Amino acid sequence: MIYDVVILSDRNYIKVSDDLHIQTIAYEDDLLKQALINLGLKVERLSWDDSDFDWSKTKSVIFRSTWDYFERFDEFSVWLKDVSEKTILFNSKDIIYWNIDKHYLKDLLDNGVNIAETRFVEKGEHITLNELHTELGWNETVLKPCVSGTARHTYRLNPSKIEDHETIFQELISKESMMLSPFQQDIVTTGERSLIMLNGEFTHAVLKVAKKGDFRVQDNFGGTVNAYEPTQLEVEFAQMVVNACPEPPIYARVDIFTDNNGNLAVLEVELIEPELWFRNNPKAVNVLAKAIKQKLD
Repeated sequence: MIYDVVILSDRNYIKVSDDLHIQTIAYEDDLLKQALINLGLKVERLSWDDSDFDWSKTKSVIFRSTWDYFERFDEFSVWLKDVSEKTILFNSKDIIYWNIDKHYLKDLLDNGVNIAETRFVEKGEHITLNELHTELGWNETVLKPCVSGTARHTYRLNPSKIEDHETIFQELISKESMMLSPFQQDIVTTGERSLIMLNGEFTHAVLKVAKKGDFRVQDNFGGTVNAYEPTQLEVEFAQMVVNACPEPPIYARVDIFTDNNGNLAVLEVELIEPELWFRNNPKAVNVLAKAIKQKLD
């Protein structure tokens, strides 16, 4: 059977589970699947590492909940190269490679998009955390890898914690690039605003708030998500972020905040497998489905 679209997940989200989060993601993927079927397309949902599936048997694939890719990056990269030669990718291979590594934030900055002040510490660089903080004059900071997700190796630092994190920092920079930024107070006082952009169109937004005493907004750290009505300025800023990408993405989640200088800034733009919170706006799947069909016609 030839499919028009395969919706990509990872093996943990394909299996039937009593876990509420897994069920929610399956529900959202099913919303997209049904919207595509309603447009007359043949659709399947598979794990990206499904070795039994011939990827040349689908016209396209769309990345949704492939959330183990950064833990299996070498394997994923081999698969991505292979599958990109057999079918159409949404978003494209080029934009995925660009977006995987947070050095893309430098490109956005070069294109006029405000980001948090950031010092990239390259793999193999010989420097200590104390030297970095002295060099930059930053007191409270956040350290995280350039390739990561779900707050992996993300640390909030201050002078009393720098020495405790030196060993792990040295281990990390021997293997991968890291990034250091001043801690942004708005992340804990207001929260992180995520604006969903489908085919260049703003559809809906959510506000992610860390639990009291934490700064990580991910739900596995106790963060919560609420519907959010962005200002016109925030929508225009998110549009500017999307326009600054190397090519127009078919979907994007633009995570923004107000920086310590009082200006809107982008924390991340997620173009690979962002959670899109279709459960907050089920009709938004129709925008994405129509865009996919248009690309395939």
